[in-house]
Amino acid sequence: MIFAGKNILIGGGSSGIGLATISSLVTEGANVYNLSRTANEQWPGGVKHKPFDVLDENVGLDGFLPDRLDGLVYAVGSINLKPFNRLTTDDFINDYKINVTGAARVIQLALPALKRSGNASIVLMSSVAAGVGMSFHASIAAAKGAINGLTLSLAAEFAPNKIRVNAIAPSLTDTPLAVHLLNSPEKRETSASRHPLDRIGTTGDMASAIIFLLSEQSSWMTGQIIGVDGGMAHIRKS
Repeated sequence: MIFAGKNILIGGGSSGIGLATISSLVTEGANVYNLSRTANEQWPGGVKHKPFDVLDENVGLDGFLPDRLDGLVYAVGSINLKPFNRLTTDDFINDYKINVTGAARVIQLALPALKRSGNASIVLMSSVAAGVGMSFHASIAAAKGAINGLTLSLAAEFAPNKIRVNAIAPSLTDTPLAVHLLNSPEKRETSASRHPLDRIGTTGDMASAIIFLLSEQSSWMTGQIIGVDGGMAHIRKS
């Protein structure tokens, strides 16, 4: 078990990619600590949960975290797709808060414990839309572009503490957040056909990449934005 004795904090593990990551981590022996607004009955036994809303700046983590954290995954996110002329200032602000300032706050709260590991890994969630121009993605692409910048900056700043910082950049993934984009066979087929590998992503695809970035197998990787996108970012479909 590659995470035996390791303590990993997950932000947003109640569904989707976070839930799949928790299942994989527990299978590999990790002690998992989760922050999300709700718990999930599908979690394996032993997951420690704290009700937590990333938009509520009055909630801290006093007494919840272990003394040492070996990894942190921020899997909280949003999908807010609208024509640009329908996006409000609040849309941009809320997407930024959920994706960027929420991640920054959780990292700040966990940083003392991460520093005590001497070999910790942080994994953030970007998006293919941050690197590929896609219609109706202005707000979320702007927020995820900020995640890319945050990943690079923190990778540089935390390197002396032996804390690695990387991100994955998924394309469309079959999660509860994407249900309105995949709620018919026609929509699923159309979405799959946009990808060179002719399918949409699964939570297992994303969890596998996250597990790799948390593990010792990626011990010489930091400051990387890893596309897990069926080839969409760099391949023109023939």
